[in-house]
Amino acid sequence: MINKEKQIKNSLIYLLPVIVGNLLPLLTLPIFTRILTKEDFGIWGLAQVYAIFVNGVANFGLTIGYERNFFEHKESKQISGLLYSTLLFVIVALILCGFLTFLFKATLSKWIIGSPDYANILFWSYCATGVVGLKTYYLTYFKNTENAKAFVWYTIDESVMGVLLSLFMVAYLRIGVIGLIWGQLLASLAIFMILSYRFVKVLPVSFSQDALKDSLKLSLPLTPRIFFGVIGNQFDKYMIGLLNTVGGVGVYSIGQKVAYIVFTYMTAIQNVFSPQVYKRMFEEGEEGGESVGRYLTPFLYISIAVALLISLFSEEIISILTPESYHDSIDIVIVLSMLYGSYFFGKQPQLIFAKKTHITSILTIMSIVLNIIINIPFIMKWGAMGAAWGTLLAGLTSGTVSFIVSQRYYKIRWEYRKIAPIFMIFFGSAVTMILLRNLGISYEMRVVVKLVSLVGYLYLGVKLNFISKQNYLLTKKMVLC
Repeated sequence: MINKEKQIKNSLIYLLPVIVGNLLPLLTLPIFTRILTKEDFGIWGLAQVYAIFVNGVANFGLTIGYERNFFEHKESKQISGLLYSTLLFVIVALILCGFLTFLFKATLSKWIIGSPDYANILFWSYCATGVVGLKTYYLTYFKNTENAKAFVWYTIDESVMGVLLSLFMVAYLRIGVIGLIWGQLLASLAIFMILSYRFVKVLPVSFSQDALKDSLKLSLPLTPRIFFGVIGNQFDKYMIGLLNTVGGVGVYSIGQKVAYIVFTYMTAIQNVFSPQVYKRMFEEGEEGGESVGRYLTPFLYISIAVALLISLFSEEIISILTPESYHDSIDIVIVLSMLYGSYFFGKQPQLIFAKKTHITSILTIMSIVLNIIINIPFIMKWGAMGAAWGTLLAGLTSGTVSFIVSQRYYKIRWEYRKIAPIFMIFFGSAVTMILLRNLGISYEMRVVVKLVSLVGYLYLGVKLNFISKQNYLLTKKMVLC
């Protein structure tokens, strides 16, 4: 009972930054979309393609290496050496990449966005993304030590500061889309400096060359995966800009932004189950596959619950929050919600635990090639909507292959009989919404179908004992506490 109470409490705590981090941007979206154009969002989206790509490579996969190797170190000095050595290495790499970005920003802007006029947007996007990445190492420490409160409040503080600063710059100073970037940069930089001060006080600075080498041995094989993985996740925007229009990138970016709530929510849930999954793997070895499978099923159910809600009510969300020029993103939200919902299986660290990180790079290369092959004709034919369908098709195909390969190296005994109806309701409801909208079925009838889908999913939760009086009382107790 104590463990269950702790899991529910941690789940609720970790959900706070997700609620705040997603609610604030959604509430401010009506302001930003009425000041900034589709083209502005497209330029920002393309700048982020470069920023995420270069920062991912500069981190050398050390976010994953640090998280995994954390559990192999028991003494405070070893933990300190691992943290600060990793941070120093990444900071040096980011500074070097930042210098090169600044030097060639005009040329890079012309290649990626289509004009050298957006060079500053490209450079500052890189800087903002870099600082956000550095902060992740401190937050991972909190997550691995199960210090949920610290993790949550620092994340919430950054979200609130970022939104307020962006609002001030865009809505009051009217400096354009770069205000979104500077707001995020200043907020992340402030939180990173505060965290650095706090950590130096409680965890004396120590460097360990051996700890860094061990992490790099695990992480370096992941660099190709990150290199190609970022291309796979961001290349759809670049291809829309190349094969379609910058405005199309803007519409796609808005749809992706709303659908990405599913992914961030799932990541918050991962912060709860990930340490326990690692512990079971290390303590029980191959025999832990069965307990891991049973442990993960309820997390899968609550993860898909949000994906179902976003996909069912994307029409209402987009219609309320954005002007009509952005309404083409409604179906994009539904399609990408299906993709992000399927990512639950890819969040399991089977290959990382087995130290088969080179395989993840091979799988990622396969995924990016497949993504490009499918997306090019889809975008040429159907524009931004084609990119969403192409990305979903490529993601499901490569995800299935990755799932099969991961099971070979560490077999999680998934509860397939429970998982199957969860995904049947989710995918069935999402596809039905798209069909009903495109067939011109009345809004009233669509609302009825949405409610039926929700009731069906809730009924399934009761049948599987995920929704029960006991869990309700525990959750109520945690909220009141």
